[in-house]
Amino acid sequence: MTEWLLDGLLVLALLTTAVAVLASRNLFRAVVMFIAFGLLMALAWVRLQAPDIALAEAAIGAGLTGVLLLDAARHLGYNRGRAGDGDDQGGASG
Repeated sequence: MTEWLLDGLLVLALLTTAVAVLASRNLFRAVVMFIAFGLLMALAWVRLQAPDIALAEAAIGAGLTGVLLLDAARHLGYNRGRAGDGDDQGGASG
């Protein structure tokens, strides 16, 4: 019974984080939720007794991909904010 409860909570957490990633308008929040989804998915693979896939999911899915997405989000936010500052100054003086 306890195993079923744990599995049910894991599925509910996976669905909740997946919906949160898709519904988020904030890019940083979406990436962090994606990383959390990857870690929960690794836990699901452990529950399915597939530790090799769980390790790959944690390392690649949550770790490497998460870091790359966070870096891309940082660059997008920086460039967008910088372009917006230049447009505002150009419009006011020109």
